[in-house]
Amino acid sequence: MMKRCLSKIANWHLGFRNSACSLVECEPRCNFQGLSRDGFVLKAYATSCAKLPSEDSPNTNSISDMLIDSFGRMHTYLRISLTERCNLRCQYCMPSEGVELTPNPQLLSQKEIVRLANLFVSSGVDKIRLTGGEPTIRKDIEEICLELSNLKGLKMLAMTTNGITLSRKLPKLKDCGLNSINISLDTLVPAKFEFMTRRKGHERVMESINAAVDCGYNPVKVNCVVMRGFNDDEICDFVELTRNRPINIRFIEFMPFDGNVWNVKKLVPYSEMLDRVAKKFTEIRRLQDHPSDTAKNFKIDGHLGAVSFITSMTEHFCAGCNRLRLLADGNFKVCLFGPSEVSLRDPLRQGADEQELKEIIGAAVKRKKASHAGMFDIAKTANRPMIHIGG
Repeated sequence: MMKRCLSKIANWHLGFRNSACSLVECEPRCNFQGLSRDGFVLKAYATSCAKLPSEDSPNTNSISDMLIDSFGRMHTYLRISLTERCNLRCQYCMPSEGVELTPNPQLLSQKEIVRLANLFVSSGVDKIRLTGGEPTIRKDIEEICLELSNLKGLKMLAMTTNGITLSRKLPKLKDCGLNSINISLDTLVPAKFEFMTRRKGHERVMESINAAVDCGYNPVKVNCVVMRGFNDDEICDFVELTRNRPINIRFIEFMPFDGNVWNVKKLVPYSEMLDRVAKKFTEIRRLQDHPSDTAKNFKIDGHLGAVSFITSMTEHFCAGCNRLRLLADGNFKVCLFGPSEVSLRDPLRQGADEQELKEIIGAAVKRKKASHAGMFDIAKTANRPMIHIGG
């Protein structure tokens, strides 16, 4: 059993370098109950990449009925898993015995990914996020980014990555149109990283966070799944990362998926995480969230970055959900926690035209439920491992 590790931060002795980058100006908005200061809302973050829109930029493509569910939610955000393969073995993502991978011929090709993405974008999707597995291990990742970023009507091309190979690929990915980045990091302690991921590589992830800041990404989003008894003692240490750099730390409640041995005792609820942060960082302010935000967003006086909480388990955000998922094997999923899937790969390969594909997609979207089940029911529901679904 690994000994409990502690992380102490002092003057950035964590592999981070100083940077002159800063967040854009904030505007006062509303109060947040329980906190003493007026709330802030951030204007649109921008990188030096082209194509990141202004706040007021209209959607080039009107939203098709295909993307509107029976509750009136408009789905303008598509998450595409590029691969089921990964160079880490994170305990909350993959069971210890591993997972059976889909044979390569059954995975979507670059051409198929772009064709389906174009269908969604031409129907009103304006944001695509590339996930995995680990998306950067696909050899054609740069070509995929370039083709997707050139789709008419797409405003944002984002990626979620574990950061292991990102630092050396990021400059080219940026040139290919990648204009938003999320890097997963669950601990600031190398020994705990190796325990959680069953692999080495903590230093390389830190290098990738540095590289993203140096490339001009603002903010650089860092995703942290919080688990009691493992990394909940590091919450305030993670918040320190936002002090001098344009980093948005995003604390994620531990979620149940097949094979990750979810237990409610490991769950650290949003309310508890926020309480810990607010006790140490008293100048914390609630930001005004967009209706479709998955995160509850905060800023601390004097910090360049921001702090967010993704509360899927204790305070779901289903009412504003605008997300759809295309899995690496071509299955289409309308809810992360719902077991229902429909194949787009099979009709595509059988010669279905655009209208037929739209009918399949539209029917699946119309069947989307008002909200996902409660966390205890989710834990009992058959679903794929996270590595199959895409982070």
